[in-house]
Amino acid sequence: MSEQNIADHYSQGQLERKILNALITLGADPEHLDPDQLATVDEFHIGGRKATVELLDQLELRPALRVLDVGSGLGGTARYLARRHGVEVTGVDLTAEYVEVATSLTRRAGLAELVQFRQASATTLPFSDGSFDRVCMLHVGMNIADKAALFAEIRRVLVVGGGLGIYDLMRVGPGEITYPVPWAGSSATSFLMEPQRYRELLAQARLPVQVERDRRGFGIEALHEVRARVARDGLPALGLHLVMVPDPALKIANMLNSLERAVLAPTEMICLAQ
Repeated sequence: MSEQNIADHYSQGQLERKILNALITLGADPEHLDPDQLATVDEFHIGGRKATVELLDQLELRPALRVLDVGSGLGGTARYLARRHGVEVTGVDLTAEYVEVATSLTRRAGLAELVQFRQASATTLPFSDGSFDRVCMLHVGMNIADKAALFAEIRRVLVVGGGLGIYDLMRVGPGEITYPVPWAGSSATSFLMEPQRYRELLAQARLPVQVERDRRGFGIEALHEVRARVARDGLPALGLHLVMVPDPALKIANMLNSLERAVLAPTEMICLAQ
């Protein structure tokens, strides 16, 4: 299965126009966006902004550090990093439309001087050795079959002593996964792996895990909150349903089912480059 099939899963063609129309409906000025206005649509991982903050706060960030966001999507994590921590962020994503929308939203939010995006494969990063002080990836590994190559590339572009923060869905128990889910329409583009195998491959890449946390309970609670809010208030003008097409409700239900059966769990890992 080619990387193009994975990119096609996320592409839809008019995503930026849908997001801007929703923002206008909410009374926002599309040329002067507050990045916080975008958080409901541009942080495409379980728990959204809360999960982002709790992962990145472990990376000891400070102004002027160089950060790489692998699988940067619509740029929500990158914009949060730049605005909250004053770091210089580069995002890479396989999906050209996501890179285009992320670049546009970042300009509209006034953060283009600190944040840039590149279309690239995470297993062949277009950067020289030691280009970054920190790397993060949030809900990315599920789409990457060759995690050994992924981690080797991340280690190559990290300085010695640099930190890597991972927040991925990982397989924690036996059982079938019902598709579609947010990251894949079928098992053909879903490459789930156990935490133990992550640890082994990260160690081989000289990125040993320093801290690990199973966030299954957090994930279940977050997904139930989303479903309850939609049941109570209906779909918001701006939300992940604009990104997660088609069948966003079905994808969330299938993912939640795998978490509740303890087949999958969102898992944090903090690693240190040796």
